Amino acid sequence: MLDQLADALSIGESRALVLHGEPGVGKSALLDYLAGRAFECRVVRAVGVQQEMELAYAGLHQVCVSMLDNMDRLPVPQRDALRTAFGMSGGPAPDRFLVGLAVLGLLSDAADDRPLLCLIDDEQWLDRVSAQILSFVARRLAAEPVALIFAARTPTGDLEGLPELALQPLSDADARDLLNDVLAERVDARVKNQIIAEARGNPLALVELPRALTSHQMAGGFGLPGAIQLPRSAEESIQRQFEVLPSPTRRLLVLAAADPTGDPALVWRAASHLGIGADAAVSAQEAGICEFASRVRFRHPLVRSAAYQSASLERRRQAHRALAEATDDQLDPDRMAWHRAHAAQGPDEDVAAELERSAGRAQARGGLAAAAAFLERATMLTSAADKRVDRALAAAWMKVQAGEGNGAADLLSTAEVGPLDDAQRARVELVRAQLAFVTSRGSDAPPLLLKAARRLKPVDPGLSRETYLEAFSAALFAGRLAVGADVLEVANAAATAPPSVGATRAPDLLLDGLAAHYNQGYPNCVPVLRGALESFGTGMTTETELRWLWLASIAAIHIWDDQRWDALSARHVQLARANGALSELPLALSSRVFLLLFSGDLAAGAALVEESEVAIDATGNNLAPYGRLGLAAMRGSDAEVSALTATTVRDVTVRGEGIGVTVAGWANALLNNGHGDYAKAVTAAQRATEYSGDITSSTWATVELIEGSVRAGMMETAVDALGRLTEMTSASDSDWARGVAARSHALLSQGEAAEHFYGEAVDRLDRTSVRTELARAHLLYGEWLRRQHRRIDARVQLNSACTMFEAMGMDAFAQRARRELQATGQTARKRSLASPTTELTAQEAQIARLARDGLSNPEIGARLFISARTVQYHLSKVFTKLGINSRSRLDGALPSASDPQGLPAV
Repeated sequence: MLDQLADALSIGESRALVLHGEPGVGKSALLDYLAGRAFECRVVRAVGVQQEMELAYAGLHQVCVSMLDNMDRLPVPQRDALRTAFGMSGGPAPDRFLVGLAVLGLLSDAADDRPLLCLIDDEQWLDRVSAQILSFVARRLAAEPVALIFAARTPTGDLEGLPELALQPLSDADARDLLNDVLAERVDARVKNQIIAEARGNPLALVELPRALTSHQMAGGFGLPGAIQLPRSAEESIQRQFEVLPSPTRRLLVLAAADPTGDPALVWRAASHLGIGADAAVSAQEAGICEFASRVRFRHPLVRSAAYQSASLERRRQAHRALAEATDDQLDPDRMAWHRAHAAQGPDEDVAAELERSAGRAQARGGLAAAAAFLERATMLTSAADKRVDRALAAAWMKVQAGEGNGAADLLSTAEVGPLDDAQRARVELVRAQLAFVTSRGSDAPPLLLKAARRLKPVDPGLSRETYLEAFSAALFAGRLAVGADVLEVANAAATAPPSVGATRAPDLLLDGLAAHYNQGYPNCVPVLRGALESFGTGMTTETELRWLWLASIAAIHIWDDQRWDALSARHVQLARANGALSELPLALSSRVFLLLFSGDLAAGAALVEESEVAIDATGNNLAPYGRLGLAAMRGSDAEVSALTATTVRDVTVRGEGIGVTVAGWANALLNNGHGDYAKAVTAAQRATEYSGDITSSTWATVELIEGSVRAGMMETAVDALGRLTEMTSASDSDWARGVAARSHALLSQGEAAEHFYGEAVDRLDRTSVRTELARAHLLYGEWLRRQHRRIDARVQLNSACTMFEAMGMDAFAQRARRELQATGQTARKRSLASPTTELTAQEAQIARLARDGLSNPEIGARLFISARTVQYHLSKVFTKLGINSRSRLDGALPSASDPQGLPAV
């Protein structure tokens, strides 16, 4: 397998592989073999070190350090993110996926001259953020001659899904062959048999176990085989080898094992603090245990581990104390603090404070897991009860942010031992609520957030209001599946929130407006939410804006403000991209997709759906495929809507994400109204509107319910739904609201009243950006005119509807319009979809669109989480399929941005 991998890499193909198995099974030996086999490649190596797991980006730095001279060739956001991550410059904490894109670009660039082979040993001991980023890069390799090979005892979850090779113990026959190869002297057959039995097929054990026996024992002159006391593992065997070394040598090996950097200057400075001379290295090198040259290198990771574990606790503390004294506190303050922490014999406030500062630096570099580890150790070294609680809470919060739920729960338990004051108790509740929201997508988060908000009221009114607003977000996601408190209960509790402090901010108005909607009725919320949207962004930091933009977009939809929705959703995507907030990007793209769908730009919506799915795949975000579901419903794709509905409802039910049930109901109602299957549309719309706490998609479903009910003859249902809709649209008074209301009134009206309402609907909706609603108004008006036997007038409206639907790609509604035109006596022909661009794959079409729109290869790569080299690879295929030879010709070869015809369904 490794030979094939090396051959593939040598001809420019990318590869990723995970070798895993028990310690000593041969992982490191196979990495060495591959390095020798790939003689035409540039080889970069990194090793996870258990003592270095708390230092953010330590493993990643090993991989990238030889390539940093080329960092200036990266796009600016990626370069800045990587520099911040490595502590080379200051700046806001970088998103780890933006750092991942930077590393992908760095590796791709390094492979320009010859293929690049990256070997990462002991992956299970990499710091968390390095493991995440390297696994991210491994999944995004495409057209780069780069291979990432990981070796691990038990791979972390970050590597799940990558190709793997499980290494098994040797058979008895192979074990005997290996033992015969490594034995340098005659061995009693009974001893040999026992070594093979004890080794259990582990190659390293077969090599190391004989070293633990004396010549006398090897010859068998010590009695029966049962009397042999062989070590139970290779690591124990190695530890026995240390027992025969001089004391200074053993102390030097502990020192070298405690330093994960392999810096000989640092090790010798520390050795001088302990009075260890240079001759102490001789015995270690003669025994083949460790070499002291340009780097301090143990012959095997297990040897390093054994050297450290063989020492007493006090000897290890001495080693760490000496390393701390030898470390420059200006150049490497975090490593110095780390060594001091391991040298501490008990609580030590000075060291704890240093660790706290290290956590701050780690957080600034985006190393949330590292920051949590520093704070957790600081907690262990803190004796003062109040400081211990504060540090435990800070560590728990960092673990929540880093996605380490179990560790966060343990630290919360530590904090709760207390004693706690009111502010600390409130913070415990807040972190517990945040943990619930992150792990269950909100099903039981609302009541926990409410509890935290109430506790925060007397101690931090501003944070209390923010927590109430977070409870709204959680409750809107949880919807009908909320456990303990739904959005109605959140609104009731939010009415008691403390008043805003100082100048009223947009988030304050969002909170007041949402509470007013549920507590006082829709008309009372409109002016407050309108004020929130008018002031949104003013005086807000980027972080704050990103935090509330999704909720602001929801508010814009709720008050029927299509222009604000357009601006806010575009801003959300722009900020997420520009600031590398890639974890936020799927939600931002989802909001923007629906704006584009209602605007009738299904082609642009499809492109963002693909980008969103790439982001979800790359970041591990578990957002349901709402954009894909809405797109399929607009297109009238029965099979796709059916499949997406089944998976969406199943998944969101497990997570407690009730909003997904509502979105699925709306999508099916829209789909069936398009096909003219009105009974099914009514059933789906009723399912979407049955929970009164939902907003946005349930309002859209109300509109579908009115149309479906009228066509199905369920007039009472339609009248009831129209009453609910009219209460909202009258208070909103926007052209979008009034237009949809007029169209709905027309369905329930007769004669001149119906014509008046249809005319008003077309007129008002023509002033908006929601072109799908306008096209549907033309369709319904034309259908009504035909039934009034006004065929000429009907053709005008139906032709407008048909043209718009076909241009948008709304096939079901277009077919419905064509049927009506045929009923007027006019022949309606479907536009041909034949085009050379249908030969493009989905990814090629997406890259072609972005290139046509003027994005550079690095910019396209950043959007799609691939390297610039991969973008160029796909563009070359696009040029061949389209029969062109440059980017400048894409504009003529591809349909316009507003016309989806000719591009493959994506």
